[in-house]
Amino acid sequence: MKDINEKIISLTKEIGLPGIRQNFKILTEEFTGKENEYNQFLLNLLELEFASRLKSRKASRIRQAGFPYKKYLEELKQEELPSEAQIKLSELEQLEFIKQGRNIIFAGNPGTGKTHVSIALGIKACTENYKVLFTTVPRLITKIKESRSEKTLRQLENRFEKYDLVICDEFGYISFDKAGAELLFSHLSLRAGIKSTIITTNLSFDRWNEIFGDTILTAAMVDRLTHKAHIVNMNGKSYRTKETIALRQVRQI
Repeated sequence: MKDINEKIISLTKEIGLPGIRQNFKILTEEFTGKENEYNQFLLNLLELEFASRLKSRKASRIRQAGFPYKKYLEELKQEELPSEAQIKLSELEQLEFIKQGRNIIFAGNPGTGKTHVSIALGIKACTENYKVLFTTVPRLITKIKESRSEKTLRQLENRFEKYDLVICDEFGYISFDKAGAELLFSHLSLRAGIKSTIITTNLSFDRWNEIFGDTILTAAMVDRLTHKAHIVNMNGKSYRTKETIALRQVRQI
């Protein structure tokens, strides 16, 4: 029996079955001395392996998405979010917008939870087996320009189209040149009406021209991104301002 067990452990290493290797000894002890229960033993072992792989797959998707930090829906202080976000969140967290290929625009002043909510929805999507990418708009434009210079733009576009959800953070924090604006429009247009994109912005739509510097391109971008989109008003008191006030109050005690 010892030789068989050692061979099983060795084979799980060769084949790449870490869950079975980790749980084999535990189940062996549980089933020792029991007759005619080998099928149940195997079923339990495979179920544990499946759970192990599922956990690893979820962790891998979250890691590959490129989130700057982890924020889960359960951790959000929903009562501190702007009122419209509180109302909409229960619907958005069902992730039907991804199945429908609809966008979300979180628009409002800085510090109101736009990025936090976006990351939380993105992580939930990863756990539901969706492929997600998180990027800032400036970083995305830089990546597109680099790919164009290296003549790998088409490969980048192919990858970009395949994400179930792309989160574009900081839309409007930094303006960019006409070439950048056109490349961004072209890139986001690939997903319009097919795959979901979340945009976080501190600017209202009537100020997007400040980013693009082109009235026609701005109108086209707004039309393309907002078509059938969930538009969530995120104007409210800044989290950071609240924390600063709370800290001052503590120091005064």
